[in-house]
Amino acid sequence: MPPRVTSPTAHPPRGDARGALLGAALSLVRRQGWAATSVDQLCKAAGVTKGAFFHHFASKEALGVAAARHWDAVTSPLFASAPYHRHEDPLDRVFGYLDFRASIAVGPLEDFTCFVGTAVQETFASSDAIRAACDDTIRAHAAHLERDLLAAMERHPPCAEVTAAGLAVYTQTVIQGGFVLSKAHGSNAPLLDALSHLKRYLSFLFQQPTDKETNRVERPR
Repeated sequence: MPPRVTSPTAHPPRGDARGALLGAALSLVRRQGWAATSVDQLCKAAGVTKGAFFHHFASKEALGVAAARHWDAVTSPLFASAPYHRHEDPLDRVFGYLDFRASIAVGPLEDFTCFVGTAVQETFASSDAIRAACDDTIRAHAAHLERDLLAAMERHPPCAEVTAAGLAVYTQTVIQGGFVLSKAHGSNAPLLDALSHLKRYLSFLFQQPTDKETNRVERPR
């Protein structure tokens, strides 16, 4: 069973009202959206009073900003400890990242879709603070992949003029779009298809042979 993104927030320490509220926000917003999630629901899910809520957060918007930053803190260890980092070749690490993304796309949609991607779709025009926090979190994640892409470009020169930063952001664009279409479709199939197409594109870009059945790169040994 692959690791679950929800597990780090499942059981905050007793008495940690702030942590419980942040965990509740990550869970509820991914399941029902930002607008449908009320302060009362957050307090009930977190097991805290409304007074405790406003002790830690001045408003629901303030919670949204903190939750976007908390999302990065929750998910970063999951990706930092993922097995694809063990590959010596940076291009193998890039493909391993995409395979890892596919491996954790299991279970209910709210278990593997993205809090910041979900929140920003509803708040981009109504809360610049939440929009900016979500943008920072997505770009921070892209920056981790950018390092491997830059090293891959140095070892395997691509056949087109691209940048590592551009490819890293494009990868996140494909993944976030896959999340949206998976929600519309009611299954993980659109996300998995999008990841497969992205792997094909990168294989062509880096001129790597592929296995037509699995879309996995066949690396020479």
